[in-house]
Amino acid sequence: MGAVVSCIKSVFRTIGNCLTSIVTAIGSIFHAIIGGIVSLFNIIISCLTCGKAGRRRGGTAGRSHV
Repeated sequence: MGAVVSCIKSVFRTIGNCLTSIVTAIGSIFHAIIGGIVSLFNIIISCLTCGKAGRRRGGTAGRSHV
């Protein structure tokens, strides 16, 4: 009887691990899609502002004008 209970526990554990993997994969897909959309908006904004948006106004730090 103990072997049957152990087998059933193992089956349920395997099903749980499979469902967890599926949820993780769906989350990763959504993460990639959202990251792509954000990158696309960054490109569009950069084009519309001639590349001036998001850049820091730096002085001449690190540049040599000799």
